[in-house]
Amino acid sequence: MYMREFTSAAPEVYQALGAIGKAAAGSGLEKGLIELVKVRASQINGCAYCLDFHVAMARKLGVSQSQLDLLAAWRGAGALFGAREQAALAWTEALVLLPGGGPGESERAQVREHFNEQDFLHLTVAIGLINQWNRINVGLGILPPEAEAPRP
Repeated sequence: MYMREFTSAAPEVYQALGAIGKAAAGSGLEKGLIELVKVRASQINGCAYCLDFHVAMARKLGVSQSQLDLLAAWRGAGALFGAREQAALAWTEALVLLPGGGPGESERAQVREHFNEQDFLHLTVAIGLINQWNRINVGLGILPPEAEAPRP
């Protein structure tokens, strides 16, 4: 299935998810940080469509190629990722993987050292939303535009 087929078959779903995305994007969180989180979640979830889209967005927003190249191994990338980025990426992994049924208070405390209440809420929503998009796209077999087979 292609994204255009999904959007035409379920426009209300597409619009609802888009509204959540706009709310999270308008929260004041750094746009590059949000794209790093979306790329990392999409790597874990194996969503080619979201990886294609959000890597391109990250580049447009000035996220360095080094960060994009080493994102899958961010814990071992030294000072390439700042403390706030590391906290957001750790929170992303905790929410995507849900180890032991979900993150505990220690994981929440670690991320909240770097994010105020409102930013923590919006970061969590952004991570939840990209997980939803990943599951929709993977479940429906939605491919990035470059991977679409030529149509007769």
